[in-house]
Amino acid sequence: MNKPIILTGIKPTGHPHIGNYIGAIKPALEMAKSPDVQGMYFIADYHALNTVQNAEQLRNYTYEITATWLALGLDPQKVIFYRQSDVPEVLELNWILSSLTPKGLMNRAHAYKSKVDTNKDEGLDIDAGVNMGLYTYPILMAADILLFQSNFVPVGKDQVQHVEIARDLASSFNHIYSETFKLPEYVIQEETATIPGLDGRKMSKSYGNVIPLFENAEKLKKLIFKIKTDSTPPTEPKDPSKSALFTLYKEFAKENEIKHLKQQYEEGIGWGQVKQQVFEVLNRELETPRKKYRDYMEQPKLLKEILQAGGEKAREQAQQQLRIIKERIGC
Repeated sequence: MNKPIILTGIKPTGHPHIGNYIGAIKPALEMAKSPDVQGMYFIADYHALNTVQNAEQLRNYTYEITATWLALGLDPQKVIFYRQSDVPEVLELNWILSSLTPKGLMNRAHAYKSKVDTNKDEGLDIDAGVNMGLYTYPILMAADILLFQSNFVPVGKDQVQHVEIARDLASSFNHIYSETFKLPEYVIQEETATIPGLDGRKMSKSYGNVIPLFENAEKLKKLIFKIKTDSTPPTEPKDPSKSALFTLYKEFAKENEIKHLKQQYEEGIGWGQVKQQVFEVLNRELETPRKKYRDYMEQPKLLKEILQAGGEKAREQAQQQLRIIKERIGC
């Protein structure tokens, strides 16, 4: 590949939600519109095994993420769209990189540290509930990134460390075996790096505060009206930069709509009115993708065929790169 590569993966660990869209899917699709880049999109099903250990559930989540990308405009003819498990070369590189990875680096990985801290707070053994998939997760992610010589990796703010680890491992490999890997760069949208959920915390399945991306209009409205707000009276000015509702609104609204709502914030507006406007804009913008998503979900055979075709394209690239890597290490 001669074009710069943009690579994005999403774990099939639950139903797609608005945080997935704003934090990863939307910026990745925007970047890949350029004819000067090669977009690579994958379903990270091996990563999902840390938490989803039911075969039927994993398949369903995989198809849901696949249908989501397609419904939102991903064209598998213009990008390489594949399932992680269809590219076994990723696991070969995972082991090669594992052999170069200091244990201390994994000890400092955010997901592992967070679990250790939780265990300490609860008086448990520090490694209670920690499997090796969780512990070495950053190495597999590095393999995903480095195998395809990715230039840019759109991620949420909490994933930046993983791209930095990929850079560290690439540098170590290059130092030991000669220049082989490009050093990837992460790409985040600073203003929406942390997408607020229903309770004001980061939107996350683990917090149970998500808004499903393709929820029907009635349920979507109910969820939006549950979003936590403060007790500021309707007549008092409000700061849109500190509002979860405004953050959601501006990701879906048109420029003139954003400008108008911002003015209403500054002049004074009731939270109920804001929520109604947020609902109307989200429902309008998601109506067509919602229909496409449901159409795709009724065609699992088609989704499987699309992923398999993409997997063949990805493997062609992966095999070429892995041959170079194995030659460098003497295998």
